[in-house]
Amino acid sequence: MKLTRRQAMAGTAALPFATTLANTASAQAPTTSLPRFRDFTLGDFKVTTLLAGSRPVEGPQGIFGMNVSEEEFAEASAANFIPTDMAQFFFTPTVVNTGSEVILFDTGLSPAGTTDALSAAGYAPGDITHVVLTHMHGDHIGGLSDDSGTETFSNAAYVTGQIEYDTWATMENDGFEAKVRLLADKMSFLGDGDSVRSGITAMAAFGHTPGHMAYMLESNGEQLMLMADTANHYVWSLAYPDWEVRFDADKAAAAETRRRVLGMAATDRIPLIGYHMPFPGLGFVETRGDGFHYVPHSYQLM
Repeated sequence: MKLTRRQAMAGTAALPFATTLANTASAQAPTTSLPRFRDFTLGDFKVTTLLAGSRPVEGPQGIFGMNVSEEEFAEASAANFIPTDMAQFFFTPTVVNTGSEVILFDTGLSPAGTTDALSAAGYAPGDITHVVLTHMHGDHIGGLSDDSGTETFSNAAYVTGQIEYDTWATMENDGFEAKVRLLADKMSFLGDGDSVRSGITAMAAFGHTPGHMAYMLESNGEQLMLMADTANHYVWSLAYPDWEVRFDADKAAAAETRRRVLGMAATDRIPLIGYHMPFPGLGFVETRGDGFHYVPHSYQLM
């Protein structure tokens, strides 16, 4: 049976008002959810990104593009179909399963967010053999322990950059004291070019923090870069590497690092995972004009 447009309209008009109102209310209050993890394959490695948390943030130009005009910020935002008054933040630790080790890069804002995502991905905290900290900001070290100081990953060894640790050790920072310094006896320290394990190499990416590190993964001739916070937003930081970011300790050094690291990824066509990229955090980068363009992963590493 096929209804004419006139019959369909007449049928809609005849619906009881209460039913129509209920349907309208339902349509205005949708529920949304985000996946907690995503698996990828890199040679013999299984790489899993974890959504440890996500939240909206108002006034993004108070964070990104601090050295450009409102007009330039608005123009770039409109060109990329994103609003100027709101940003969505993502917090994305990464698990690298080498077959013999289960290595967690960064720990999220809190133990609960990260362990919930780990559980969804099929891991328990006790499965983690190594925790690698790219830097010491609170959204990367928050999941190391709970408020009582109990370790989240009690079976793990800890790895971080020597320069990063030494810098924070001289500062007065409650998060570092509560989360990191207490684990110093279980930590090993590395520098640019050092290996966490075979196929996982530290890369100096200073600027966001004094000793901020990225990591290159290599397995069976395939590469993937964990860029951590080298770029904090796929448009307002990655696409415009010279735009200043409030959270960058040395803004000039951070911009130089973005150009160097992203330029290498674009030239060599290396996929990268960014801690704050839209989940699942994996994508590619290409040069565009004087900056870069982010291309989200679709199925290349499935």
